[in-house]
Amino acid sequence: MTSAIIVAAGRGTRMGPNIDKLFLEVAGAPVIAHTWRRFDEADSIDDIVLVVRDGLQDAFSELASSLPLNKPYRLALGGRERQDSVWNGLMVVPSDTALVAIQDGARPCTPADLIEATVKAAHLTGAAVAAQRVSDTIKQSDDGQLIARHLDRSRLWAVQTPQAFRLDIIRKALAVVREKGLSVTDDTAACELIGQPVQLVECAKPNPKVTVPADLPYLELLLK
Repeated sequence: MTSAIIVAAGRGTRMGPNIDKLFLEVAGAPVIAHTWRRFDEADSIDDIVLVVRDGLQDAFSELASSLPLNKPYRLALGGRERQDSVWNGLMVVPSDTALVAIQDGARPCTPADLIEATVKAAHLTGAAVAAQRVSDTIKQSDDGQLIARHLDRSRLWAVQTPQAFRLDIIRKALAVVREKGLSVTDDTAACELIGQPVQLVECAKPNPKVTVPADLPYLELLLK
């Protein structure tokens, strides 16, 4: 069984004060509704966990009642950091879950074939991540003002979500993060700590994340 964990507990402070970006309407529905439906419609996903901020449980339940959902879902409470929210989601997946696909709630355009390919790769490798090749010329700066060195972009990838893992692997990896008191920005970084290989799954289509207000018109275009 494969469960999706949609992390929807962030505050999105870069959108502005008192704005919950996941409930901003784009292409006729809230951002999170598009993300939710992508995974509800995915052939490889059997069950969905949404990790939400405390106080928004009713809002998500009301949203669920307005969507044509096919798969069972459950809510988990978000934690202080993203990694804590993922951990909370892992704690409530069904007992027969063997693999999880972790998704940013603010990434509503994830292609169906990317979900399937990432889950398939995780079945084979144990861990997999959607990623795009870096196309810009990349420079490193040590002081934030001057270029220190040129980086070979042919070896660089921008990782996204979904990130899929065998359940035992991601639980072990995040347990090490928690035990050591570390902070990681994504779940593949936790796998690196335990020496777990992570398969790159190339994303050839746009898979943007809502971060600032200027992202919304682009998302509207993609979703329509």
